[in-house]
Amino acid sequence: MAEQTDERDWWVRRLLPGGEDPDPRFSLANERTFLAWIRTALALLAGGIAIEAFAVGLFEPAVRKGIALLLIVLGMFVSGGAFMRWLGVERAMRHSRPLPMPLIAPVLGLGAAVSALVLAIFILTTAP
Repeated sequence: MAEQTDERDWWVRRLLPGGEDPDPRFSLANERTFLAWIRTALALLAGGIAIEAFAVGLFEPAVRKGIALLLIVLGMFVSGGAFMRWLGVERAMRHSRPLPMPLIAPVLGLGAAVSALVLAIFILTTAP
């Protein structure tokens, strides 16, 4: 049992150095936000896989692969950004600093806009 505590203490010291433990309610809210971003990342990954697997007859192969790749890469960035956001918020709370701006939101917004633009151009250029 002591090994698990020591391992957790090492991770806490490594990832969250210094400061005071915040109110557990705030840490749990931060964790829920992290999980919401992870759900978004998983949805993007699933969307990319679905486009590649099930939209064979709907799109040109290059367009289909491009959209699928864009969604998968966006999901990858959102999942990595979710961890960085969680860590930044946790550190800010521990040191009583202002919360950092979420950098994931612009990445997700821009990625969704580019995906929508590609789809709109494809629909406009292939419509009879």
